[in-house]
Amino acid sequence: MQAFDYVRASSVDEVVSLLAQNGDQARVLSGGTDLLVALREGRRQAKLVIDVKGLAETSRIDYAPGKGLTFGAAVPCHRLYDNAEIAAAYPGLMDAATLIGGVQIQGRASMGGNLCNASPAADSIPALIAHSAIAVIAGPSGTREVPVEEFCIAPGRTQLQNGEFLVSLRVPAPAPGFGAAYLRFIPRNEMDIAVVGVGASVTLDESRTTFVAARIALGAVAPTPLYVAEAGASLVGKKVSAEAIEEAAKIAQAAARPITDMRGTAEFRKHLSAVMTRRTLEKAIARAKAA
Repeated sequence: MQAFDYVRASSVDEVVSLLAQNGDQARVLSGGTDLLVALREGRRQAKLVIDVKGLAETSRIDYAPGKGLTFGAAVPCHRLYDNAEIAAAYPGLMDAATLIGGVQIQGRASMGGNLCNASPAADSIPALIAHSAIAVIAGPSGTREVPVEEFCIAPGRTQLQNGEFLVSLRVPAPAPGFGAAYLRFIPRNEMDIAVVGVGASVTLDESRTTFVAARIALGAVAPTPLYVAEAGASLVGKKVSAEAIEEAAKIAQAAARPITDMRGTAEFRKHLSAVMTRRTLEKAIARAKAA
């Protein structure tokens, strides 16, 4: 592994200052499960690694049923799904959190780190988009907020500017009749990278028969995780039916821009985009009806 300096940050201001001073030669360590591998393999370079896991802002979890969830960028996945109250309120996020690597990886890997890694196939990002999550960013000019669907701008690239880093993620409280899910297709029943991943959320009316709102996001079918607003909008006001779900799935499929690689052809991914959207919506609807 390449040599680098290591700093365990003691404040948000210190992180911002170090990042501003060192530019592209500084990297933030939230979980480290991607960063350390990339440094060892030479896919990323760094003269300074800044560990933010000890900061209160990046390691805390705040949850109140009526206010929603805020969790730090360095909160490991297991702390989310081990919290029974949070797991019950946000099962769609838990679907993703339990798929990021294996159990050992989940002891350190964070959703914040997974988001900042900006992989088109990241498991956390479609689920976060489905839940209308907001990224809270600290930088030289203070704090700003960015919807997760706007956070990634290219493979491995994010909205973060010089001196900025992701502090936390804020997720609104689920409305009555809300349900969400994340599903992915992988070529084997072991740890693998998604060929296609889909996050979906729906809000149903009091009778649980009509769509009030919906959000659909795809992974691994475009240069960045893809929020397909039109697919969700197509459901609003319609009765819950196979026909409405199929229409939304076709809209999501049309938005997909996949490539062919070792994990699947573009044609196969295009097909899966509809199949996985339909399945994920059905799971989200079932959860909404049970809410």
